[in-house]
Amino acid sequence: MDTNQYLSMFIDESNDHLQALNENLLALEGNPQDISIVQNIFRSAHTLKGMSATMGYEDIAKLTHEMENVLDLVRNSKLDMDAFIFDTLFKGLDSLETMVQDIIQGGSGTADVTGIVDNLKKIVDGEHVMNKSESGSVKSSSERPQSHIELDEFQLSVLGQSMDQGNHVYFLEVSLREDCILKAVRAYMVFDQLEQNGEVVKSSPSVQDIEQEKFDRSFSVYYISGKEETEIERFIASVSEVDFVKVTLMDAESLSSMEAASKASQETAVGISNVSATIPTVTAAKIPAADSVPKAKATGNAGAQVSNRTIRVDIERLDTLMNLFSELLIDRVRLEQLASELRKPELTETVEHMSRVSSDLQNIVLKLRMVPVDSVFNRFPRMIRDLAKSLDKKVDLFIEGADTELDRTVIDEIGDPLVHLLRNAVDHGVEPTQDRIAAGKDETGTVSLRAYHSGNSVFIEIEEDGRGINRDGVLKSAISKGVVSAEQAPLMSDEEVYNLLFSAGFSTAEKISDISGRGVGLDVVKAKITALGGNVSIDSKLGVGTKFSVQLPLTLSIISAMLVKLGSEKYAIPLSSIVETGVIQKQDIRNVHGSRMIEYRNQVIPIVSLSELFLSPDYSETDEVETEIVVIRKGDKLAALTVEEFIGQQEIVLKSLGKYFTSLYAVSGATILGDGQVALIIDPNAMIK
Repeated sequence: MDTNQYLSMFIDESNDHLQALNENLLALEGNPQDISIVQNIFRSAHTLKGMSATMGYEDIAKLTHEMENVLDLVRNSKLDMDAFIFDTLFKGLDSLETMVQDIIQGGSGTADVTGIVDNLKKIVDGEHVMNKSESGSVKSSSERPQSHIELDEFQLSVLGQSMDQGNHVYFLEVSLREDCILKAVRAYMVFDQLEQNGEVVKSSPSVQDIEQEKFDRSFSVYYISGKEETEIERFIASVSEVDFVKVTLMDAESLSSMEAASKASQETAVGISNVSATIPTVTAAKIPAADSVPKAKATGNAGAQVSNRTIRVDIERLDTLMNLFSELLIDRVRLEQLASELRKPELTETVEHMSRVSSDLQNIVLKLRMVPVDSVFNRFPRMIRDLAKSLDKKVDLFIEGADTELDRTVIDEIGDPLVHLLRNAVDHGVEPTQDRIAAGKDETGTVSLRAYHSGNSVFIEIEEDGRGINRDGVLKSAISKGVVSAEQAPLMSDEEVYNLLFSAGFSTAEKISDISGRGVGLDVVKAKITALGGNVSIDSKLGVGTKFSVQLPLTLSIISAMLVKLGSEKYAIPLSSIVETGVIQKQDIRNVHGSRMIEYRNQVIPIVSLSELFLSPDYSETDEVETEIVVIRKGDKLAALTVEEFIGQQEIVLKSLGKYFTSLYAVSGATILGDGQVALIIDPNAMIK
């Protein structure tokens, strides 16, 4: 079978399942007694195994099969999780991710997983050294299966009466073959055979879940019949694609012990005891099915609804859609200008309608590309866990605002810078446990990762409560490397000193570690974020902690901007950076230490002449008595830009200037206006130091 056509689907779904495995395994590590988490892990592993086997990736299928064996024991309460099992499963996940990445890179997805498979087999066999009570935790398969399905008082009563009447009560375990495609149909055929020869009292999973194929491969039932064990085995085994059947005969003793346990644990089963024991067993089968609708069912239904309401779309198609819409936006602006010039009512009315429709279309196109940052954040809990373990530190990661949405192109690019900042926070920021205790801090350090919207930007902050940045240490290192002179150092503000960390090749680490060193400094992080149209800043307090703030644009393609005029030239200033527009008198401009400043709302801010900065050929405000200004902001710093005239606010399409204009000062791109003229887009962040 040619499976290449399914490769992209396999990769997408494999990544989803690997992420789910990681998240659920971390959750299980925090709450090892929650079997519902094991069920989720098992389901993801099982699906991944099936997909891999179908696609011919045998190593992935082999490894997931062994992981599944371990998880099967855990979910059936035959094995207790311990540190060795968690570590082995995490190593297995790492190998799976490596193999899937190999497939993405065009490889065959093969890897030597012998060591991990052996460890997983040892766990299944109860031979792993970390399990100190293996004989107690790994239960014999011959034990009574009371823990498989919990029965309520009424169901126990039904089973007891059936025994009194001479019927046999069985516990059946049925497993379908791994290659069974229509599991629900096969299960239905098994149930059909059972009901022809007796009564099903309760099943696990519930009948509804089995009908909806919400089970892995096996199911169990309590069953009343007058038939013998061998006969029951024979007619169930006659159903195609049934792998094995295990029939266990229940006796009065095991039933009475179950009854005692049930009374202790089901005090809330009000009402059931009032039901007459003479109710037919058919009803008994329905009650447990309704009762056994677990929480997983509710979430399962919700998941099914979501999956039915969404589709996967190739990002290239969304890029094409965005490019086409960008062209449409340029034409819309052109039409609006023509309509205002021609003053034809019919044309004006049509263009206004088109503008409204295209505005709605723009919102939809932008939302189509928006992805929660959760898709990036969800890889970090595992990373922080492994980092803390390798550094022998105790670190808690807190994530806020994971549902904050960003453009897909930004999401794709922001992952690596955040990884570097987080590794830096754990490696250099958070102190070793002994140091924290000595400093009077909690022995467990905290790293907070939060995202939130503000205006047309998204802010992502990484904050830790570690040792903070040593200003003197940074300056000492900067002077020794020749980044600043000894005379400049005392005059620098804290922020200017911290920004030295973004200098190429700059490091204050006394020794290079493989955690955050790797020969790549924060300069790469800053370069990446700047390339995305954002900026990064540092705030730190010695002994208290450090915060990195990353500001990112919502989208890279369409922005709202204020168009301004300088003679025959037009420029666009992003609205997200504008605080206010106004007019100042020439006599209000003061000269402070050689810099031109104005007083603005009880503070003094610098004023920048755009005509001087861009060497405007036909405009200069030198002779003007009053000048229009645009007040811009970068963080908590302000500045004023002088312009000749305001044109107005407009949605503009950001176009790259190409590879020949990569280092233009204070220019982030260009746009095409309605009259066909090209306007440069100003980068206000570059103008405020």
